[in-house]
Amino acid sequence: MTEPLSALTGRQRELIGAWLPGAAVEADMGWGLVETAVLRVRSGDRLVVVKAGGASDLHIAREIRAHREWTGPWVRRGRAARLLHADTGAKVLVTEYLPGTLVQDTAAAADPGLYEQAGALLREYHDQAAADDPEYETRLNAKALAWLDRPHRIAPAAAARLAALVRSWPSGGAACVPTHGDWQTRNWLLDGGVLRVIDFGRADLRPAAEDFERLAVKEFPRHPGAEEAFVSGYGGDPREPAAWFRQRVRSAIGTACWARQVGDADFEAQGHRMIAAVLAEAET
Repeated sequence: MTEPLSALTGRQRELIGAWLPGAAVEADMGWGLVETAVLRVRSGDRLVVVKAGGASDLHIAREIRAHREWTGPWVRRGRAARLLHADTGAKVLVTEYLPGTLVQDTAAAADPGLYEQAGALLREYHDQAAADDPEYETRLNAKALAWLDRPHRIAPAAAARLAALVRSWPSGGAACVPTHGDWQTRNWLLDGGVLRVIDFGRADLRPAAEDFERLAVKEFPRHPGAEEAFVSGYGGDPREPAAWFRQRVRSAIGTACWARQVGDADFEAQGHRMIAAVLAEAET
């Protein structure tokens, strides 16, 4: 493989060399915030995407699982990339390269028809499987409290209020389905009116409503009609109010704390806005 990046381990380069003889890196498509390399690579006359994780990476295993267990219906209709090679232990995978333009920050991001299409796609994905997780709420509450115990820039009074809220919630389980985990316009490609999906690094079994959360924070408030169109495409709204509030609080905590950890100032600011919103709602 030519032009190897230092982020790849020797074992990852060895595997890519075996899978893609003579491959050349054309572009680095990563966000630069976590230790996951995302490369557009040419192998012969074929474009592929190589993803490789570092020592602490948790995304590659999730992405491999999603491709092996859940993306099939989308792949068969050209809505997601086909997995070509993967090694979970080495934290590396190769998929097809999908044509299209990222929807984020384009005129298409305001198109209600796009959200209706995205809702229908998501429902197809969610409907593939269902499982009860008897410890889901208990585990997620503990994770939120653990974030608050780490270094962060949440005001002490707000952090104390958030911790009290989380400790007041019931423990127990939840009904879970395959979720994308980062369902928003930055992971949607549009090609000739066809919506395609990328980046399954946060895929996991969760309550269905959790795939509404990032849209509810960013896209729905900015684009009139987007939420209604998305819910219409999905065929209903799975957001039960109490569980939805708990999800939003936990997400606000995780966003502010994780973004501070990786040095993403804009995302951290978003997390603080989310915290202010849920705390204001808790007072009503």
